[in-house]
Amino acid sequence: MTKRIKAYMAYMDAMLTENTSGLSYEELCVQHEKQLAFFMHERLVHEFVMLTFAILAFAVFFLMYVAFHPELVLLFLALMVLLVPYIMHYFLLENSCQYMYRQYDELQKKIHPGAFLPDDNEAVINAHKKA
Repeated sequence: MTKRIKAYMAYMDAMLTENTSGLSYEELCVQHEKQLAFFMHERLVHEFVMLTFAILAFAVFFLMYVAFHPELVLLFLALMVLLVPYIMHYFLLENSCQYMYRQYDELQKKIHPGAFLPDDNEAVINAHKKA
């Protein structure tokens, strides 16, 4: 999923710079909305999974505090091993969706000159391109 998100954002950045896709900006906007909806759904699913693992880890930690058993330590460590990558992946999804919102604003600006575009939007996209 990480490769797909990064590849799609790079593709859309390229289309915002110079549209070589053969699609109009309106068609690109429709495509972008569909991709954004897909990534937002993925983000929501991972948020629920991440929260579930966090609640389970907290519950096991609480049980270890109340009634210590070595098996609980192993269970807690296993949950933490799963939780940390879920947190990292969720933040990738969240930050990517936020970036795609800015790309959507840029598309709207190309379709409708004078459309809403926050002042810092272009600076954020340019900074992302350099990174």
